[in-house]
Amino acid sequence: MKPKILIVEDQFIEAHSLERTLLKSGYIVPPVARSVQEGLRSIADQHIDLVLLDIILKGDQTGIDLARELNKRNIPFIYLSANSNRKTFEEAKVTEPYGFLVKPFREKDVLVMIDIALYRDKQKKSGILKEPSPKKALTKAEDEIPNSIIGNSWAMREMYEQIRIAARSNIAVLILGESGTGKELVAKEIHALSARNNSPFVVVNCSALPANLIEPELFGHEKGAFTGALTKRIGKFEQANDGTIFLDEIGELPADDQIKFLRVLQEKEIEPVGGKTKKINVRVIAATNRNLEQELANGKFRLDLYYRLNVFPIKTPPLRERKEDIPMLARHFISKYAEEAGNAITDVSEHVLSELLNYEWPGNIREFENFIFRSMLINDGPLITKIPPLLKASATTGRPDKTRIENERTHIQRVLLECGWRVSGKGGAADILGMNASTLNSRIRKLGISRPHKL
Repeated sequence: MKPKILIVEDQFIEAHSLERTLLKSGYIVPPVARSVQEGLRSIADQHIDLVLLDIILKGDQTGIDLARELNKRNIPFIYLSANSNRKTFEEAKVTEPYGFLVKPFREKDVLVMIDIALYRDKQKKSGILKEPSPKKALTKAEDEIPNSIIGNSWAMREMYEQIRIAARSNIAVLILGESGTGKELVAKEIHALSARNNSPFVVVNCSALPANLIEPELFGHEKGAFTGALTKRIGKFEQANDGTIFLDEIGELPADDQIKFLRVLQEKEIEPVGGKTKKINVRVIAATNRNLEQELANGKFRLDLYYRLNVFPIKTPPLRERKEDIPMLARHFISKYAEEAGNAITDVSEHVLSELLNYEWPGNIREFENFIFRSMLINDGPLITKIPPLLKASATTGRPDKTRIENERTHIQRVLLECGWRVSGKGGAADILGMNASTLNSRIRKLGISRPHKL
């Protein structure tokens, strides 16, 4: 029997459109509630599986008031909103909805969001999302995740489940996490497990796009569209047609340029510079290491774009929160670099493993991978028994009372000092930290790091 979905919406046109969509898809739909009181009567009189809940309703109470009651009764809900007020958004987010549907609604978006919400609620109520016993370690085969993602900790198993859910549809995904936690790998896995896996996967590093080239780079341009446009150019979105585009570091985009993404997400079309509008079929996955909610509060990120991207957020856990994966990761990278390092190393010694486990890894997996490779170069094997001085020096200086940002600043400054403030190239800070130079330069500016003057 299909789930029963209650619509709480006081606008007749939107309510009627939603009702028609749900009925056509076979859902059971009680009479539409147009206020909090009508909604409360409906959930009191019958079993409701899911509520589509408008924030602004008739009467003195809002959808947020009703959401608090739904939480008490363990009834999942999705907000319906055209509201761009940040304060309202912050209040709504505290109630932990299963998502936001932005007006005007597209039928496909509504049905996909409902499917995901019902699936996640079923998991939650069946206990699947509760932390399992540490003794029950799932294998890679059981997780059905390609081997490019390494880890068997609870945090990673939870992330694997989110990847599988996201891969089943074409919804926008927002991957959140610190630098070096493998956000691009997650995006690749979603693409690989999706129905689009035989189509292009295109990566765009938004932090590396010069402001004057954002439009032609992403949307393309016609020959002669501007000075220097000597030939026609196909933009990244068109290159990804029928596939997936991964917009890394989307939080770095200037606010004025963010509006250009809304057309792609809402209308599924692009407009090349100097050309005509084109329809495209692209799945958008975005990622950022920034706190987008803080960026919203500071006016640096558009709320409407956030709504569109944050349909299905996935958080990549930092390495310090899954240290039980460190032995597996160490062996993986040792195997990966065995030929390049030119030695017979197969594992790490017990005392080195102890140091690896005691370090906080502010640079996460990127830093860890680079560190293992450097360690292999100074050992003969079969075990890594010696490690570079960076870990030994920095492992004892990180203070727990410092914020993550302070520790990241200290760590980057230390690496810059070690390599003579050289950012790019072999042996440069970006190479040591395992990130590209443009991303590191962006972090240096963001963290306010400057080279000390010589006396």
